Amino acid sequence: MIGPTLARYFFRRYLKITGYFLLGIFSLSLLMDFTENAGRLAGLPGYSPLGALVLSCLRIPFIMQQLFPFVALFAAMATLVSLNRRLELVITRSIGISAWQFLLPVCFGAFLLGLFAVVVVNPVAAWSNAKAQIIIADWRSNSGTLTGKQSANGNRVPWLTQKTDEGITTIGAKMVTDHGHVLIDAAFIRFNEDGTIRDWINVGTAKLENGYWQLGEGALYRSGGAPLTVNAMRIKTQLKPQFIEERLGDPATVPFYELPAKIKIARSFGYSANEFDMYLQSVLALPALLVTMTLIAAAVSLRFVRLGQSGMLILGGIIAGFVLYVVSVLVKAFGNAGYVPPVIAAWAPVLVALFFGISFLLHREDG
Repeated sequence: MIGPTLARYFFRRYLKITGYFLLGIFSLSLLMDFTENAGRLAGLPGYSPLGALVLSCLRIPFIMQQLFPFVALFAAMATLVSLNRRLELVITRSIGISAWQFLLPVCFGAFLLGLFAVVVVNPVAAWSNAKAQIIIADWRSNSGTLTGKQSANGNRVPWLTQKTDEGITTIGAKMVTDHGHVLIDAAFIRFNEDGTIRDWINVGTAKLENGYWQLGEGALYRSGGAPLTVNAMRIKTQLKPQFIEERLGDPATVPFYELPAKIKIARSFGYSANEFDMYLQSVLALPALLVTMTLIAAAVSLRFVRLGQSGMLILGGIIAGFVLYVVSVLVKAFGNAGYVPPVIAAWAPVLVALFFGISFLLHREDG
């Protein structure tokens, strides 16, 4: 059995290399996001370089949350390859310690990294991403344009239609906050009785009050006319905030610990809440996914080669990790659409890959 001193050494080595990867990816993501913001938002009235830097800092936790599986994969590969090059794994094997024993500290480190991503990074990412979208909406509120054609997670903006005694109105928003009461970067398209568009209203924020939408500052467009500035305008509605959040809300902007209550409320109103349930299960499965990525890295990094690790073998491990990630995203789409139960869609790819990784290591280590 591996001793506590050696286990702590491997564990600290893994955490150290993981920290280097996190710091490098954080710096690179911050630089890339700041550059993108500078080019995309520089023409807005409220833009400033300092504001763009703050905006990028707010967006980084959300970006990092998506990259944790690859951090776990590359950190495990780098850790095991470095231990092999320094012959430390060879010496460890020579004293009768199996691969399963010295992989335990690395897998435990990956599991802790997953817990950190779920318990710490996820709530911070949800809060900071919401703040970032509010800042962008404030910058755009004076420009009179709706440029939020994508939601916070990169998908197309969803739309819904309401019908009141004022007529039919189609509503879209880049983001929903305050439990379905506030729309960020919203558009209201009002129709005539014959189905033609009467006008199009773009606003930075719209608040759902008792029986009406309270619109913030924005612009109103009519065919053949110049844009008009609007402020404190009201549009009647019969929509409930739970329905608004379920249809327009982005689950990535909700902390994981609030999702069960939101799913329960949405289903009590007869809504499916598949996207929220799918996102919750994906977050809960993240620690297991990072452990699976670690086993994939171990499958291609444990073998000692006198002249160094095989580049093709390492490339194969990277491709395997990437395929697992793509399959997870693909199955997640089926879960969001309701074709597959969210629990199965989130956990099945992870567990299947985990069993394949264990089987491959068993074959390689034990014959």
